[in-house]
Amino acid sequence: MKAWKHFCTITRHRLLVMKYCFKIGLYRQGLTHDLSKYSPAEFVPGCRYYQGYRSPNNAERESRGYSSAWLHHKGRNKHHYEYWIDYSLQAGGELAGMKMPAKYVAEMMMDRIAASRIYKGDAYNQHHPLAYYEQGKEAYVIHEETKALLEYLLRMLSRQGEAKTLAYIRRNLVGKKEYPNLKKKRGN
Repeated sequence: MKAWKHFCTITRHRLLVMKYCFKIGLYRQGLTHDLSKYSPAEFVPGCRYYQGYRSPNNAERESRGYSSAWLHHKGRNKHHYEYWIDYSLQAGGELAGMKMPAKYVAEMMMDRIAASRIYKGDAYNQHHPLAYYEQGKEAYVIHEETKALLEYLLRMLSRQGEAKTLAYIRRNLVGKKEYPNLKKKRGN
């Protein structure tokens, strides 16, 4: 029974991300989003730790001290900022976030909206993705420009809603090599 429920949850999530990606013009990313969740390395722990109201990765982490499914997932999906963590070229060579390409930041936003919708259900509102981000942002190892863009988009979603945020992403991120200039747009 957990296997079927987990399958349904990840499939609903994938389809919702696909719908959002299509709205902003990320067709290929929409079609390929999170396919690794169906691999045995991710699907089996997902079934074992399935709860329905949060990611099974958190339950696996609590039980084992780490999440094997998450370690597999983040290393194969470029829309997670954790994929972009590498050793810094600065003195000391500590771990640092690398700047994510704009199209993956856009997909990350679609992923965050969809995940919040799936886990919050009917209680979802446009403030949930920002609230979830705010809970853990102090521990994130993320490039400063990527962080600024992500926070800008999450605040835009919270203040202006989905329609305006998706239109902004489609116009200013999809198909662009560089991030939009956020300094002149700080009013959002």
